[in-house]
Amino acid sequence: MEYAVWIIAAIILAAAIAYAPKPPTPPPPEFEDFKVPTAQQGREIPVIFGTVMLTSPNVVWYGDIGYSAVKTKSGK
Repeated sequence: MEYAVWIIAAIILAAAIAYAPKPPTPPPPEFEDFKVPTAQQGREIPVIFGTVMLTSPNVVWYGDIGYSAVKTKSGK
């Protein structure tokens, strides 16, 4: 008799899980949702005093980008 009660409880639990409302899927992120550095002409350059965290800075200059060949010997 005890097994019948457990089986009925398991069936009720499985039905409750199967018929539970599903959560809505969130929309995919758009480009405006990301906080990345940009390089836009005409965008203001903030004047900062002290230490602050910029969430989406405007990159004005980013170093001297270049390359150099790597010459190494490998093997025997």
